[in-house]
Amino acid sequence: MRAVVVTVSTRAAGGVYDDSAGPAVADVLAEAGFDVLDVVVVPDGRQPVAAAIVDAAGRAEVVVTNGGTGLHPNDHTPEATLDVVHRLVPGIGEAMRAVSLHSTPMAMLSRGIAGIRGGTLIVNVPGSPGGAVDSVRAITPVLSHAVEQLRGGDHASHGPG
Repeated sequence: MRAVVVTVSTRAAGGVYDDSAGPAVADVLAEAGFDVLDVVVVPDGRQPVAAAIVDAAGRAEVVVTNGGTGLHPNDHTPEATLDVVHRLVPGIGEAMRAVSLHSTPMAMLSRGIAGIRGGTLIVNVPGSPGGAVDSVRAITPVLSHAVEQLRGGDHASHGPG
């Protein structure tokens, strides 16, 4: 299973600081058995994020974006994701927020979503390294099954669904 991480940060894309959330997310995905093909850094904005998601979805079964999910006027990652997915998977965003609420009440301000583009699952997580890692860890137990389902696999052995 292949994954690509897309960090959404104008400052990291501009070299103001190094991206730490993207590599941390890549480490969690690798621990979960994914071959992480790339960690891409793009500036905030609906168009650059949508283009990065489309490119990554052409190469991997799972794309995790980090950053751009909050309330700041420049945060457009969920909207960019909505522009390019064909179906939503609302339970993933709900689960990530529920788990993260144990660490911080700020989790309820995350607007991250999850959706499907072709055979790829796209997931938005927060931009902070801690929030990003907590969110990805919350969903790693279902990622393999999600990929299996996107490939048309049977879900009988995993319970109702």
